[in-house]
Amino acid sequence: MEAKLKELRQKLEKQCQVNQELQNHNQDLEKRLKEKERLLEELQSRLDELGGQSPRESNDGVQEVRQSRTAVMALEPIPEDLDIQATKVKKTASERAQIIKAMGRNDFLSRLDEEQISMMVELLTSLDRCPGDEIIKEGTEGDSMYIVAAGELKVTQSGRDLRTLTSGDVFGELAILYNCKRTASVKAVTAVRLWCIERQTYRSIMTSKSKKKREQLMGFLKTARTLKALNEEQLSNIIDSMEEVRFQDNEVIVREGAEGDTFYIILKGEVLVTKKVSGQQKVIRKMGQGEHFGELALIRAILRTATCTAVGEVTCFSIDKEVFEETIPIESLELHDDSELENTDTSEKERLESSLKQLKDLIPVLYQEGRYQGEPVTLGLGGFGRVELVTTLHHGKYFAMKKVSKKLIVEKRQGPHVIFEKRILQDIESDFIVRLHAAFKDTRYIYMVMEFCSGGEIWTKLKEVGRFDENIAVFVAACVVEAYSYLHKKNIMYRDLKPENLMLDSKGYVKLVDFGFAKELRRGQKTYSFCGTPEYMAPEIIQNQGHDFAADFWSLGVLVYELLVGSPPFSSSEPQKIYAKILDGVMKFPPYMGEGARSLINKLCRPRPGQRLGNTKNGIKDVRHHRWFNSINWHKLRMGQIEAPTVKLIRKGPCYINFDRFPFDKTQAEEEFSGWDRDF
Repeated sequence: MEAKLKELRQKLEKQCQVNQELQNHNQDLEKRLKEKERLLEELQSRLDELGGQSPRESNDGVQEVRQSRTAVMALEPIPEDLDIQATKVKKTASERAQIIKAMGRNDFLSRLDEEQISMMVELLTSLDRCPGDEIIKEGTEGDSMYIVAAGELKVTQSGRDLRTLTSGDVFGELAILYNCKRTASVKAVTAVRLWCIERQTYRSIMTSKSKKKREQLMGFLKTARTLKALNEEQLSNIIDSMEEVRFQDNEVIVREGAEGDTFYIILKGEVLVTKKVSGQQKVIRKMGQGEHFGELALIRAILRTATCTAVGEVTCFSIDKEVFEETIPIESLELHDDSELENTDTSEKERLESSLKQLKDLIPVLYQEGRYQGEPVTLGLGGFGRVELVTTLHHGKYFAMKKVSKKLIVEKRQGPHVIFEKRILQDIESDFIVRLHAAFKDTRYIYMVMEFCSGGEIWTKLKEVGRFDENIAVFVAACVVEAYSYLHKKNIMYRDLKPENLMLDSKGYVKLVDFGFAKELRRGQKTYSFCGTPEYMAPEIIQNQGHDFAADFWSLGVLVYELLVGSPPFSSSEPQKIYAKILDGVMKFPPYMGEGARSLINKLCRPRPGQRLGNTKNGIKDVRHHRWFNSINWHKLRMGQIEAPTVKLIRKGPCYINFDRFPFDKTQAEEEFSGWDRDF
């Protein structure tokens, strides 16, 4: 008995010892876990200091107010003479597979279509680097994207280690979209092999592909008998409304006897056409690339007269009857208004022009109080210069003078755009667009003397209140619609809509400013520049598919969202994530946003440009007639007879009270004598 008790005591003591060890182990694990949490918090705070924090979301899933001004992407010409074929590099099957897998894991590259991915794979060149070699240097301008084929690299920012890159990782991808400064350094730790592509090569292949595809589709459409009466502009609108669809082997595309409502063009593959004869399926013919079927379904309700089946994998471009009816006919694309906008009083214009004969006639307005008292008033800063508040000795009127460094214009190759901006503004006479009163130049700067909008920027007002009441958002958007109507009638795209480019005059009416990205475009044409503000870019600009006036309507939808929410629908601290979100096209609407606003935004931000409200057969009238604008009397708005609800946002005080304050810049730009501004 004693022996058994002794044995049980020993077992109990052993169990207590095991329990004590487990408890000690748990305490050790808990301590290590707390240490890891502390390190994570420290890393997060460091990341926040570097400006890399993720956009925070509120409980209802909507991003909080955007706190900083959006960056803009300067226009960059696409090289005409780049020999793409010369840059093609042969790759093994395993190398191609590795590259495609790496692109599939990348936020932006994974949104490219099969053809674009295939072309990129062909054009990536190989690069070998030794341990210690710097591939990317923080702060320098980038022009290449890299995929790690083999080896290890270290990413650092401001001297801190961020992460390690190994086989299959992508870095520097923003540089293939636009000329941007590198935000981190990348150095080889071991011998590395990289796949590399330069921006101009990427842009050339994407633009070339888009142009060829568009020309190809235009040729296909011209062979459709039902569409032969349409002009190129109308056919271009059909292309903008069409969508790419894929079918697997033996999949029925249309079935005999079914109601038809879709027209198809075969892009790739073959389609077998069969018809039931005496109870048996009889082969009529086989169709290939460029052939089309179902065109009669677009103009009248009919039953399909044959069955069309995919032979192997088939890719088609398609448009359904409902979308087609919205797109064609396009009689309204001239966008006639019910009444013309009022012109400025002639005698007032003459008095202004006589007081602005020379640059020396203008004198700076000085701050009357505050930390910058006695210094010239700066109304705003931009990537190319600043806007200063000036007046004249005799006329006593205020002007906003845009002052831009000529040397910077030459460096960024923006000369033609600056000259075009001046020409556009000289010709414009709209109450919804800021006026240009005079232009001057000297050896250092070009100067544009603009109408002064004393109410300040919509951007500043939006930041002050967080988000606008619906009646204010409706009024602001309505003013933009009127500005668009005027510009689009003159075949001018705006391409840089955002709250920073909307000003309030003394009555609270909204005016468009900054025409640096504006472009003249004939109806039915496309342009392929990559420009604008990331959060406001339409998907077709990001994808280099060619864009037109429809891009302006996309940005109007984004603006309405930001006015009502305080932040745009697609935003992130990382531009490539913004582009990925835009291409995904998923919007989260807060519960407080009304159904009318949601409807308008969804219709303006349709991924296919030909289906967007404002770009269908009734043009901008469809935007005006949307129920969200029911409270607007458009004629009274054009006449300036509506009491603007935005007036309550305007503060009273010195003429510059509604603007952010900036220190005066005493430094002078370098002189520039190339002569690009001869016609300015």
